Amino acid sequence: MVTLAQARQNSLLAALDVADAERWLRQLEAVELPLGAVLHEPRAPIEYVYFPATAIISMLCVLENGASAEIAVVGMEGIVGISAVMSGLASVDRAVVQRAGQGFRLRARVLQDEFGRIESVRRPMLRFTQALLAQTSQTAVCNRHHTLDQQLCRWILMSLDRLSGDELAVTQELIANMLGVRREGVTEAAIRLQAAGLIRYSRGRISVLNRPGLEQRACGCYAVVRSEYSRLLPVRSAH
Repeated sequence: MVTLAQARQNSLLAALDVADAERWLRQLEAVELPLGAVLHEPRAPIEYVYFPATAIISMLCVLENGASAEIAVVGMEGIVGISAVMSGLASVDRAVVQRAGQGFRLRARVLQDEFGRIESVRRPMLRFTQALLAQTSQTAVCNRHHTLDQQLCRWILMSLDRLSGDELAVTQELIANMLGVRREGVTEAAIRLQAAGLIRYSRGRISVLNRPGLEQRACGCYAVVRSEYSRLLPVRSAH
């Protein structure tokens, strides 16, 4: 059985009242989340919701022709599949593991039942949902109006906020898929950021050398989203 200390690796689980968290422990399942694993597909029933601990999950909008782009990212601060509670156990996006790691899962119907009955469960879930909506809307604006350099800075920073340390293990192809752009464009943007002394990119790893400089180079979208998460989810770990 998952222990309370283990569950609290996820900040949303840590924000639950102790009585609620302990009640969930009997039904929470610790899981490995491998890179590329699909946790749910668009318009398909959601059987489980996931609480990442060390993994990062990308929420992707998928078009009819198969093209996709990331609309939000979820890590240790949140939950994947919250739409199951809001919209009858289904979602309009695809959830894919962007960074392998550990997490916990809970049957969606359990959360749906408790969300409807228990205020102390509903409150933190709604606050996270509001933060997630802010991220989704800001990402849409960013992808439409800002340069690829700015988008890459935002993406790196938001990923780092969900990890410990200043290094990401990620390929340029994955970043291109997440941002919905050409791989060559990501290569050129990464070269510019490296030349500016902000990052070092080598063999599928991005090391941030100058975080304040990277934040300054990013558009204002990152600051808006980070501010909302800090306001709504005060227990979340942050740099």
